[in-house]
Order: sequence, then structure tokens, then C-alpha cells
Amino acid sequence: MQPMKLYFDVRDIFRAPRLALSGKKIILFVQANLLGYFVYWIFNYLGAMVNGMSFSDAWSIYGLYPCLLGIESLSLIPCALFWMGIVFWFYAISLGSTAVSRVTYRQLKGDEFYSGSDAWSYVKKHWHPIIYSSVSLALILVFLFVIAGIIGLIGKIPYLGEFLFVLPYLLYFFGSVFTIYTSIVFLVSLVYTPSIVATYEEDTMGTVWHNFSITWGQPWRMISYHFVLLPILVIGGYLFSHFWISGYELINNVLGHNWFMGTKLMNIVGWASQAVHPEALCSLIGNSCSLCSVCSSGCLSCGSILSANAVNLTGTEQVTAFIMAIFLFLIMVSAVSYTMSIFAVGETLMFIIFKNRTDNDNILEKKDEDDIDDENDDVLTNEEFVQDIDENIDSDNNDKEN
Repeated sequence: MQPMKLYFDVRDIFRAPRLALSGKKIILFVQANLLGYFVYWIFNYLGAMVNGMSFSDAWSIYGLYPCLLGIESLSLIPCALFWMGIVFWFYAISLGSTAVSRVTYRQLKGDEFYSGSDAWSYVKKHWHPIIYSSVSLALILVFLFVIAGIIGLIGKIPYLGEFLFVLPYLLYFFGSVFTIYTSIVFLVSLVYTPSIVATYEEDTMGTVWHNFSITWGQPWRMISYHFVLLPILVIGGYLFSHFWISGYELINNVLGHNWFMGTKLMNIVGWASQAVHPEALCSLIGNSCSLCSVCSSGCLSCGSILSANAVNLTGTEQVTAFIMAIFLFLIMVSAVSYTMSIFAVGETLMFIIFKNRTDNDNILEKKDEDDIDDENDDVLTNEEFVQDIDENIDSDNNDKEN
């Protein structure tokens, strides 16, 4: 098992779309996204009902893509449920990203047979730093802001307060700079923690330290590499989605001909596509962010491809349309998951490059826990083989004596 040869510079980032184009990695992200989406969907509909909206009304407004932030006069509990769903979905994606990074790391080490179940077993064993690293940094920030609030209250003391503020001002100044730096590290941790845990097998403290080290030692390389990765991600995701849409169109154009299924197919496809296509979500994104207008128009044009007249469905057509809506939803999630896979693979490559650049450490050559487990399994297998041979020899000797 020989590790893949890397340049350990920006050229390796261009490998991300090819390495990410793996059914194993896409399925890992599909699983993570479906879990996060399901919990987010449940929490949003619970929040809508707590806010006084019936399920049927919420479904008619949101469908598969609820977002409570659009509700005016949203109470505290629904707002909390919404953000709980967001946080859960984010950490589900982080766990999936760790699994994909682990598969990528083992692949770069030359292990092409590392399975998705192996990756989830690894994540199950190392999930603590994936969550607790960002939580630890968030608690540090909360502590610093609490200290700042206490200092502000002390400064209100008559006569003495202004001196207590001015005299240790330099301490406050450097504390403020450290707070800004920690905030940047917190954002970095949201991106790099899955790669760190997947490749370096660190605990929470080690992961936090690596995030500080990356932010301090590789800031410009980190920024410049993302200027390379993000366009690659957009192009790769667009091409992947284009192939998916082309396959979808081919089925509709051939089977939708009057010689074949004709109107029946259009009715089934129309109902399914209208249920799955996030037209309201795309419009919301396009209206709220001018930079996303191009993406939104592309999303809506996809809706024109998917749309069809869905009227007068029979009982069997309604059942088949529902099943097809599930398939279309999974196809859409797989396209999103491939884009996420490119990002996860790119971040893994970046961390490997950073460790080589800063510490001259090629982590592809070091033994990890899977290598050690494989060696132990080989030793046990050899011992069992030798033991079986000895037992066979002993039994043969006993037979001869008898």
C-alpha cells in the first residue's frame, strides 16, 4: 500500500473534483444531509405549530423547505427550534465531512478499500472533538465578552471607575485583539475541524491547537487556496448537476413521447417535480442576495425543465408520483452532496499540505490507528495459523502413537 504522490502545493487542490467523484463519498454526505434535513424539517414544523400555524397551512406555504425566519412576530420557542435545527444540520454535515475526509485520507495513503461503514465507525469513535472544538472556542468567546461586560460595569463606578478603566487599558486592548483572533479561529474551526480529526486523530484540545496553528501560521496560503478551491467547487457542482439534468431530460423526452407514456408521464413528473423543486427557496435566495441572483435564475430555470401539467391524477398515478418525488429529492441531494464532497476533499488536501509546509510532516507516511489495527489482525492471524499447525502436528503424533 503506497501513498499517493502529492506536490504539497496548490496544484494538489485541483485533484479535489476527481477524488470527490466517488459514490462512496457522495453517499456519506447524502446520509448526513438526510439526517440533518429530517431533524431541521421536524423542528421547523414544530415551531410553526407552536407559533399558532396549523400543519396544513405550514405545508401549503413551505412544503419540503420550511424556514421560520420569514414569519413576522416569531416567538422565542419557535425561533429556538429553528436555530436548533440549523445547528443539528450543520453538525450532521460536519460528521459527514469527517467521514469523507477519512475516506479521502485512507485513499491518499493507498487504501482504496476503506468503506463507508469503516468511516462511520471512525466518526462514532471520534465525534467528540468534531463538536466540542467549536463549542470550546465559542465558550472562550462568551467568557471574553462576559469579562468585557464586567469591566464595563466596573467603569461605571463614580470617580474610581474611570481610573480602573484607563490604567489597565493596554491589557484591555490586547484582550480585544485576542478576542478578534479567537473569533477568526472559531470560523476556521468550522471548516478545518473535520479534516484535522479525520487525518490527525486528535482530541478536542489538539484540534483546537491545530486550528490556532493554521490560523497563525498559514493565513495567506489558506486564503489563496480557497480562491482556487471555490471556483473549482462551483464548476464541478455545475457540471455534475448538468449531467443529472441532462439524464432527467432524456428520460422525459423519450418516454414522454406520445408513442410511449405521453401525458401519463407528464402528469406524474409534473406533480413530483412541483413537490420537490425549491422554487420559493430559490426566489428567496435571489431576492435577499444580489450576488446569488445568477444561481437563483439557474435554479428557477431548472424548475422550468422539471415543470409539467399535473392534473387529474388517478390513484395509482398519485402513488407513483409520490415515489418519484422521493427519487427526485434524492437526486437533488446527491448533487448537493457532491459539491460538499469537493469541499471536504479540498480541505483535507489543504490540511495535509499545511502540515507538510509548517512541520515538514508528511502525515500520509505515518501509521494511524487503522494501520495498527490491520497489523494486529495480521499478527493474530499468523498466530492462529501457527497454533493450528501445532495442533495438527500434535494430533498426527498422537495418532501415530496410538
